[in-house]
Amino acid sequence: MNGEVDHSPTITLAQNDAVLIAQRLRENGRLGMALPAFDEDPGYTDFERASWETAHRFARDVMRPAGVALDKLNAADVIAAKSILWDVFAKHRELGLDALDADSDMPPQERARLRCIVGEEMGWGDSGLAIALGVAAFPAMMAQMSGNPALCERFPQGTLGCWAITEPDHGSDFIDFNGVLRQAGGHSNKPNCVARRDGNHFVITGQKSAWVSNGTIAQAAALFCAVDMGDGRPGNAVFVVPLNEGGVTRGKPTDKIGQRPLNQGEIFFEDLRVSADCMVAPPEAYRAVTDQVLSLANASMGTTFVGCARAALDLALDYAKTRIQGDVPIFAHQSVKARLFRMFRSVEAARALNQRVTRINATRVTPLLELAIASKVTSTQAAFDVASDALQLFGGAGISRDCPIEKIFRDARISMIEDGCNEVLGMAAAARF
Repeated sequence: MNGEVDHSPTITLAQNDAVLIAQRLRENGRLGMALPAFDEDPGYTDFERASWETAHRFARDVMRPAGVALDKLNAADVIAAKSILWDVFAKHRELGLDALDADSDMPPQERARLRCIVGEEMGWGDSGLAIALGVAAFPAMMAQMSGNPALCERFPQGTLGCWAITEPDHGSDFIDFNGVLRQAGGHSNKPNCVARRDGNHFVITGQKSAWVSNGTIAQAAALFCAVDMGDGRPGNAVFVVPLNEGGVTRGKPTDKIGQRPLNQGEIFFEDLRVSADCMVAPPEAYRAVTDQVLSLANASMGTTFVGCARAALDLALDYAKTRIQGDVPIFAHQSVKARLFRMFRSVEAARALNQRVTRINATRVTPLLELAIASKVTSTQAAFDVASDALQLFGGAGISRDCPIEKIFRDARISMIEDGCNEVLGMAAAARF
């Protein structure tokens, strides 16, 4: 690839155009997947089908080639001024899919279905870019949750955001509200980032770790940190804060084995002063809001890595039908068919669980975090297992850096650690039984 993205006119998703869009895309032929399971489900509306087809085209024509190109760059060049990364963000904004998902007039069940439809395609295109695009919306989402019109105006949709929760001394501690994961008699480390009340303002000082997604490029942050309200009681709170003002510096982009198109890096706060209305969740609401955000994030990871698993399966099936050994395609061999069917079952099971979890939590005032964790753990494990099986099926070709399954394998492996490692998430979920 030459490092450029096709800038041809983007399909929009106005609902009254949905039927015409779906018809036009179907007339142009199938969109090129080995197992297009979506086509086999009669329950989707024309609008949902149009959303899927548009998302798939974006994933195929923009995300996937950009992800391959960015994977080959060093972490600094990924975010350079002329990087193809910015074309991906720009074309994603043109699609308006985030705005559709945020439509408050859409019934929760429809919004949940659309989230699964679009999110799976994003993960199929490139999991690292899918996470970058998803987390970019966090500050705008938190501003909307606050119900404060001024905050919504200051941090509108389209603001490039990050989710600043992880700290150098606090990873999984942030989901261990009751201390059930600590050793007996143990205690959490002191917070690395603290917001201190100062009249009608908060002064924020400290550090967020090298794993903040979009951390070195974001314009704003959904900041989860310790808070000192001046009453001597320890607590935590959620803020929406600007990152392009004085008092904020960034570390260098984190260099990783996988999901290399996803920028991550440290954020340092040096007496950043923000108005009190930037606090969207005070200490007494922190756990409830964090449960909501973690439930959304874990289910979104589930959706993304269902798509990633499907991408690995697609590649494996295509290869099995074209690779000749023993005078026949390797697909003709029983062991290969058995492996492919095992991979297929994993993808379908993960998809079914993820859709159920997203649908249930979309209709609840208090989401069930244990369900969302089950989706994340199941889907990321499936993505890694399917990618590993696909790599084995490719054989020597699969370990070449020019082979797409090699990248998917690395991307999937990281997923079992990020947003909470699967083992700790499992213990946190079990503690709620």
